[in-house]
Amino acid sequence: MPKPSSPPSQAPADANNEDDTGFSGSKTFEELGVDSAICEAITAIGWTAPSKIQQQAIPHGLAGKDIIGLAETGSGKTGAFVIPILQSLLQNPQRLYALVLAPTRELAYQIGEQFEALGASIGLKCACVVGGIDMMQQQVALARKPHVVIATPGRLVDHLENTKGFSLRTMKFFVLDEADRMLSMDFEEEINQIVQLMPADRNTYLFSATMTSKVRKLQRASLKDPVKVEITHKFATPETLKQHYLFIPAKFKDCYLAYVLNEVAGQSVLIFVSTCNGTQKVTLMLRNLGFQAICLHGQMPQPNRLGALNKFKAKQRNVLVCTDVASRGLDIPSVDVVINYDIPTHGKDYIHRVGRTARAGRAGVAISFVTQYDVELYQRIEHLLGTKLDTYPAFKMRLLLLC
Repeated sequence: MPKPSSPPSQAPADANNEDDTGFSGSKTFEELGVDSAICEAITAIGWTAPSKIQQQAIPHGLAGKDIIGLAETGSGKTGAFVIPILQSLLQNPQRLYALVLAPTRELAYQIGEQFEALGASIGLKCACVVGGIDMMQQQVALARKPHVVIATPGRLVDHLENTKGFSLRTMKFFVLDEADRMLSMDFEEEINQIVQLMPADRNTYLFSATMTSKVRKLQRASLKDPVKVEITHKFATPETLKQHYLFIPAKFKDCYLAYVLNEVAGQSVLIFVSTCNGTQKVTLMLRNLGFQAICLHGQMPQPNRLGALNKFKAKQRNVLVCTDVASRGLDIPSVDVVINYDIPTHGKDYIHRVGRTARAGRAGVAISFVTQYDVELYQRIEHLLGTKLDTYPAFKMRLLLLC
């Protein structure tokens, strides 16, 4: 690995979007023990102070401890594991040094972007190994022996079984990001297979929004005497988030959606729909009404998914209609409004959805459409939050004109 050079003058504009929530000025990265070369890279991409999860996790990571971190998206958890890995790699240069598992392709790419932004000055090489991309292209990348491999579990297992010469035996770090989500997506078998193939002499970091029974089981199987760090309440929502509901007849949901979008015209809006077909239907309807809408769901080809995400991030489109693929982990800056077109079936999914707005102390609005079929689900959400939500102020006469 080349010796450290001056950090790049610019980094991706959104490189630290996940890490701008919960910052505290009580400590600096230097005071946490971070190497000066990495601190220069941190400054270059605009990070001013470590977040709470970084303050708690980084010293343990630098001390060689295994870590289990309970933290929501937006807490800075990616930086909490990227920085200790980079510092260790700087001190012990080696190819195929760290493996990071992520539940979705988009999150894997964003983790890779953060590694590259912070590791550019020390010559870091990464490979992103996810589904939806040509296997041979990834085999070429793995043959070059990058320092860090970021992967989704299923595609990594494919390479372990079919890519000649690729193994995990030299890995010194193993990260499981959003472990609860990976396990809920039925990756348990693949993760267990990967754990068995990792060398025993390694550091393991497990990050999860919730501590489920499956996460506890994985913790026991993969971590040795871990240090537990936790910074958020399990079901907290930001204080700057205004949450509303609209109780409406199911057959008029599209009318109400058009009304709300007109009310928030000019703002960036994330609309959650329960199915892939539903996202396409809603997107087409909104386009026909003149809204700049684009959809994102799990059945789209990977280039199309990344293209949709990038258009929304670049403000070329101000309405993104998506399934829960976008509710956790995705690096989407400056979302002003979240609309639950379909109520989520699990309360924690509501938390993750509305957590896409009101980040980093900014204000945000969440609006949930509640039909006659959603009352029980909605009541569960209010019970989870421990509060009653306010009704969104809709004007019936204007809605009648739309309907």
